[in-house]
Amino acid sequence: MALLQLSQPFLSDVKNPNFSQINKTLKKPTTILIGRTKPFLLHQLKKKKNWQKLSALAEEISTGLQEEGDQSVIEEVIGKKEEAVSYDWTEEWYPLYLTQNIPDDSPLGLTVFDKQVVLYRDGDGDLWCYEDRCPHRLAKLSEGQIFDGRLECLYHGWQFEGNGKCVKIPQLSTGAKIPQSACLKTYEIKDSQGVVWIWMSHKTPSNTKKIPFFENFDRPGFRDISTIHELPYDHSILLENLMDPAHVPISHDRTDFTAKREDATSLFFEVTERNERGFAGNWGRERDRSTPDYIPNFLRFEAPCVLQNNREIVGKNGERDYFSGLFLCRPSGQGKSMLIVRFGNTRKPPPLLRIFPKWYFHQNASKVFEQDMGFLSSQNEILLKEKLPTRELYINLKSSDTWVSEYRKWMDKVGHGMPYYFGHSTISLPENPAVVEHAPAGFVANFSASQPAKGGIGAMYAPNPANRYFRHVVHCKGCMGVLKSFTAWKKGLLLAALVLAATAILVSGRQWKALLLVSTALCLAGVQICSTAISMNTTNFIRTHRRL
Repeated sequence: MALLQLSQPFLSDVKNPNFSQINKTLKKPTTILIGRTKPFLLHQLKKKKNWQKLSALAEEISTGLQEEGDQSVIEEVIGKKEEAVSYDWTEEWYPLYLTQNIPDDSPLGLTVFDKQVVLYRDGDGDLWCYEDRCPHRLAKLSEGQIFDGRLECLYHGWQFEGNGKCVKIPQLSTGAKIPQSACLKTYEIKDSQGVVWIWMSHKTPSNTKKIPFFENFDRPGFRDISTIHELPYDHSILLENLMDPAHVPISHDRTDFTAKREDATSLFFEVTERNERGFAGNWGRERDRSTPDYIPNFLRFEAPCVLQNNREIVGKNGERDYFSGLFLCRPSGQGKSMLIVRFGNTRKPPPLLRIFPKWYFHQNASKVFEQDMGFLSSQNEILLKEKLPTRELYINLKSSDTWVSEYRKWMDKVGHGMPYYFGHSTISLPENPAVVEHAPAGFVANFSASQPAKGGIGAMYAPNPANRYFRHVVHCKGCMGVLKSFTAWKKGLLLAALVLAATAILVSGRQWKALLLVSTALCLAGVQICSTAISMNTTNFIRTHRRL
């Protein structure tokens, strides 16, 4: 983009610009920012009528520039803003956690925007969710424990159950009653299709019709791999990234069987639906549109933070297979988000894929997010630093960024009902800066204090949200179990190798020595395999050109 002073020589190629009218409207030279398609005005006029005149003149100039300009950028209408609609972020269902990964023996501390909640399973197996603070002295209940099927605050032992009622205070005098105010603020939760959802409003009754239903996940024979990840950037940047298919061949080159950088190409996008709840449309590679019987991908974004990408493939015999990528993105604080990813399809996997265990696909998913993490985190920092809407910072291309532009425009409509947001034309920064916890509490702290992991420089057990172990493994029962098993096997094989090597030194027979030394070598090979598996689950991916 280029800044220019309005002047007749520079705009000599524009058809019939009305400079006399411009000079008459403006009292002083006005700076106009010329983009690749449309200019937008930076001069702030006090009088509304002057703004309207200037907008009309700028539109006239813009029309002339378009004929010679770059047609690859998404066109903008000068002065146009998305009309705000009624919206309250609390009157939504947010994806809280995968049901299968909720711990049975400890409370789970989670966050939705700036609201901290605690989720736990009681002695009867029922799920309950409260505000994450004890009414006694505000200690985090997620730092507590499950005792006799109740949630107990570990500060003074107050116990709570069911609808938040306090049922035990150890320090009460004999015969004294528990104060009525010693109760917890509860949140309504629902388990739907393997995901726990939370309704954040205490003023408006819950609306179960707003819980998304995913048709493909109910189809016969549908199989999915579900993972959960904690990520160090805002959920809106995460959603941008997930609805951007153009980056996949470049950023994730050779990560799986499909992403190859030489396949990067222009894409087509067709918006088929826009409303106050989101948008939807078809997309695919431009060169595939002319293919007979081609069925494009279908993407849908639904408020507040649900994104799904579906594909239907018809085989040679007319059989239909359904593929889905589901992304449930929960805002978990300023510059933080938690993502539930679910990839699935109705097609039977080839025999080769059946060999790989589930934890392998989990660590591969972690690798994908680590490949994006560096530039998404920096994008988050720049947005906060610049304090400008994305329209003034991004260059959105028609052939790659249509969904990103649609999403930010949707934020313009509803952002006024959120704690903070970055829209296409408008922004609202957080009123209060995020509080940094120097002693992280709850589920993560519990594991960080008891499990070996590469959490940070010089501190093996320090929680680090940028590390694979703390971003995924602590939230996944399967990967945690695998990590414990490989750790136990590694210790056992190492001990066996030491015993076998010592025995080989002591025995005199050559055949016995040879057998014992071969056994020692096999045990050491097993130790190496276990170490590799542990490293795959706990160590971040680092690009080759950035390795020291």
